[in-house]
Amino acid sequence: MVALNAPVGYLDAFAHGGRTCDREARVLLGKRGAAIQNAPVRSQVEEGANGHVEGLNAVSRALLPRYREVAAQMAPFRQRSMYEVHPELSFFQLNNDVPLRWSKRTEAGRGERRALLESKMHGVKRILDAELPRVPASHLLDVAALLWTARRLFARAGVRLPEDPQWDEEGLRMEFVR
Repeated sequence: MVALNAPVGYLDAFAHGGRTCDREARVLLGKRGAAIQNAPVRSQVEEGANGHVEGLNAVSRALLPRYREVAAQMAPFRQRSMYEVHPELSFFQLNNDVPLRWSKRTEAGRGERRALLESKMHGVKRILDAELPRVPASHLLDVAALLWTARRLFARAGVRLPEDPQWDEEGLRMEFVR
Protein backbone atom coordinates (compact mmCIF):
# COMPACT_ATOMS: atom_id res chain seq x y z
CA MET A 1 0.00 0.00 0.00
CA VAL A 2 1.18 3.49 -0.80
CA ALA A 3 -0.18 6.48 1.10
CA LEU A 4 0.51 9.56 -1.04
CA ASN A 5 0.47 13.02 0.46
CA ALA A 6 -0.12 14.46 -3.02
CA PRO A 7 -3.23 14.98 -5.14
CA VAL A 8 -4.54 12.08 -7.17
CA GLY A 9 -6.95 13.30 -9.79
CA TYR A 10 -7.47 16.86 -10.95
CA LEU A 11 -10.35 19.05 -11.99
CA ASP A 12 -10.19 20.31 -15.58
CA ALA A 13 -11.26 23.80 -14.57
CA PHE A 14 -11.14 25.89 -11.42
CA ALA A 15 -14.02 25.31 -8.99
CA HIS A 16 -14.51 27.41 -5.86
CA GLY A 17 -13.28 25.35 -2.91
CA GLY A 18 -11.57 22.81 -5.15
CA ARG A 19 -12.47 19.16 -5.49
CA THR A 20 -15.34 17.64 -3.52
CA CYS A 21 -12.87 15.73 -1.33
CA ASP A 22 -11.02 18.97 -0.50
CA ARG A 23 -14.24 20.73 0.53
CA GLU A 24 -15.56 17.78 2.56
CA ALA A 25 -12.22 17.35 4.35
CA ARG A 26 -12.28 21.01 5.40
CA VAL A 27 -15.79 20.62 6.80
CA LEU A 28 -14.81 17.44 8.66
CA LEU A 29 -11.75 19.08 10.20
CA GLY A 30 -13.47 22.30 11.28
CA LYS A 31 -10.90 24.94 12.25
CA ARG A 32 -8.07 22.53 11.30
CA GLY A 33 -9.57 22.41 7.79
CA ALA A 34 -7.35 25.28 6.68
CA ALA A 35 -4.58 22.68 6.38
CA ILE A 36 -6.32 21.22 3.32
CA GLN A 37 -5.13 23.05 0.21
CA ASN A 38 -6.98 22.96 -3.09
CA ALA A 39 -5.35 20.64 -5.58
CA PRO A 40 -4.16 22.42 -8.72
CA VAL A 41 -6.26 22.02 -11.86
CA ARG A 42 -5.01 19.67 -14.57
CA SER A 43 -3.58 22.41 -16.83
CA GLN A 44 -1.38 23.63 -13.95
CA VAL A 45 0.06 20.15 -13.48
CA GLU A 46 0.67 19.26 -17.11
CA GLU A 47 4.32 18.88 -17.97
CA GLY A 48 4.26 21.81 -20.39
CA ALA A 49 3.37 24.29 -17.64
CA ASN A 50 6.69 25.85 -16.62
CA GLY A 51 7.75 28.87 -14.61
CA HIS A 52 5.19 30.88 -12.65
CA VAL A 53 1.87 29.06 -12.61
CA GLU A 54 -1.03 31.48 -12.24
CA GLY A 55 -3.45 30.89 -9.39
CA LEU A 56 -1.28 28.63 -7.21
CA ASN A 57 -0.18 29.50 -3.71
CA ALA A 58 3.51 29.32 -2.80
CA VAL A 59 3.23 25.86 -1.19
CA SER A 60 1.50 24.30 -4.19
CA ARG A 61 3.98 25.97 -6.55
CA ALA A 62 6.88 24.47 -4.58
CA LEU A 63 5.26 21.01 -4.62
CA LEU A 64 4.33 21.12 -8.31
CA PRO A 65 7.29 18.96 -9.45
CA ARG A 66 6.13 16.22 -7.04
CA TYR A 67 2.54 16.56 -8.20
CA ARG A 68 3.70 16.23 -11.81
CA GLU A 69 5.66 13.08 -10.97
CA VAL A 70 2.59 11.48 -9.35
CA ALA A 71 0.31 12.57 -12.22
CA ALA A 72 2.68 11.10 -14.82
CA GLN A 73 2.70 7.70 -13.10
CA MET A 74 -0.87 7.49 -11.83
CA ALA A 75 -3.43 5.35 -13.60
CA PRO A 76 -6.83 4.03 -12.49
CA PHE A 77 -5.53 0.49 -11.87
CA ARG A 78 -2.94 1.90 -9.45
CA GLN A 79 -5.70 3.21 -7.20
CA ARG A 80 -6.06 -0.35 -5.92
CA SER A 81 -2.86 0.14 -3.96
CA MET A 82 -2.08 3.90 -4.03
CA TYR A 83 -4.23 6.33 -2.09
CA GLU A 84 -4.30 10.07 -1.53
CA VAL A 85 -3.97 10.86 2.16
CA HIS A 86 -3.45 13.95 4.31
CA PRO A 87 -1.75 14.08 7.73
CA GLU A 88 -4.51 16.19 9.29
CA LEU A 89 -7.09 13.56 8.28
CA SER A 90 -4.86 10.84 9.71
CA PHE A 91 -4.67 12.71 13.02
CA PHE A 92 -8.46 13.15 12.90
CA GLN A 93 -8.81 9.35 12.57
CA LEU A 94 -6.24 8.72 15.31
CA ASN A 95 -8.14 11.10 17.60
CA ASN A 96 -11.42 9.16 17.32
CA ASP A 97 -12.84 11.42 14.59
CA VAL A 98 -12.25 14.63 16.50
CA PRO A 99 -10.13 17.44 15.00
CA LEU A 100 -6.99 18.32 16.89
CA ARG A 101 -6.98 21.56 18.84
CA TRP A 102 -3.70 23.18 17.81
CA SER A 103 -1.60 23.68 14.70
CA LYS A 104 1.48 21.51 14.25
CA ARG A 105 3.42 24.77 13.96
CA THR A 106 2.96 25.40 17.71
CA GLU A 107 4.61 23.62 20.61
CA ALA A 108 1.15 22.69 21.94
CA GLY A 109 0.22 21.20 18.55
CA ARG A 110 3.38 19.15 18.27
CA GLY A 111 2.89 17.91 21.85
CA GLU A 112 -0.74 17.03 21.13
CA ARG A 113 0.24 15.06 18.04
CA ARG A 114 3.14 13.29 19.72
CA ALA A 115 1.03 12.21 22.70
CA LEU A 116 -1.67 10.88 20.39
CA LEU A 117 0.80 8.92 18.26
CA GLU A 118 2.59 7.48 21.29
CA SER A 119 -0.73 6.31 22.74
CA LYS A 120 -1.79 4.54 19.51
CA MET A 121 1.41 3.30 17.83
CA HIS A 122 3.87 1.04 19.62
CA GLY A 123 7.45 1.92 18.67
CA VAL A 124 6.61 5.30 17.12
CA LYS A 125 9.28 7.06 19.20
CA ARG A 126 11.86 5.66 16.78
CA ILE A 127 10.29 7.77 14.01
CA LEU A 128 9.55 10.82 16.14
CA ASP A 129 13.03 10.99 17.67
CA ALA A 130 14.91 10.48 14.41
CA GLU A 131 17.50 13.17 13.77
CA LEU A 132 17.52 13.82 10.06
CA PRO A 133 19.17 16.84 8.44
CA ARG A 134 16.69 19.58 7.41
CA VAL A 135 13.65 17.55 8.58
CA PRO A 136 11.57 19.42 11.15
CA ALA A 137 9.81 17.58 13.98
CA SER A 138 6.42 18.47 12.47
CA HIS A 139 7.27 16.47 9.34
CA LEU A 140 8.21 13.42 11.41
CA LEU A 141 4.85 13.69 13.16
CA ASP A 142 3.13 13.78 9.76
CA VAL A 143 5.11 10.75 8.54
CA ALA A 144 4.10 8.76 11.60
CA ALA A 145 0.43 9.70 11.16
CA LEU A 146 0.56 8.69 7.49
CA LEU A 147 2.14 5.38 8.49
CA TRP A 148 -0.92 4.85 10.72
CA THR A 149 -3.13 5.43 7.68
CA ALA A 150 -1.02 3.16 5.45
CA ARG A 151 -1.44 0.37 8.00
CA ARG A 152 -5.20 0.94 7.98
CA LEU A 153 -5.18 0.79 4.18
CA PHE A 154 -3.27 -2.49 4.24
CA ALA A 155 -5.85 -3.90 6.67
CA ARG A 156 -8.65 -2.66 4.38
CA ALA A 157 -9.91 -0.43 7.21
CA GLY A 158 -9.46 2.92 5.44
CA VAL A 159 -12.39 5.32 5.25
CA ARG A 160 -13.00 7.14 1.95
CA LEU A 161 -13.86 10.81 1.78
CA PRO A 162 -16.25 11.37 0.15
CA GLU A 163 -18.03 8.01 0.12
CA ASP A 164 -19.07 8.62 -3.49
CA PRO A 165 -16.04 10.37 -5.04
CA GLN A 166 -15.73 12.58 -8.07
CA TRP A 167 -13.86 11.10 -11.04
CA ASP A 168 -11.52 13.07 -13.24
CA GLU A 169 -11.12 12.87 -17.02
CA GLU A 170 -8.29 10.32 -16.62
CA GLY A 171 -10.60 7.91 -14.76
CA LEU A 172 -9.07 8.63 -11.33
CA ARG A 173 -11.10 8.89 -8.14
CA MET A 174 -10.61 12.23 -6.41
CA GLU A 175 -10.78 11.20 -2.77
CA PHE A 176 -8.89 11.13 0.48
CA VAL A 177 -8.55 7.99 2.53
CA ARG A 178 -8.13 8.18 6.29
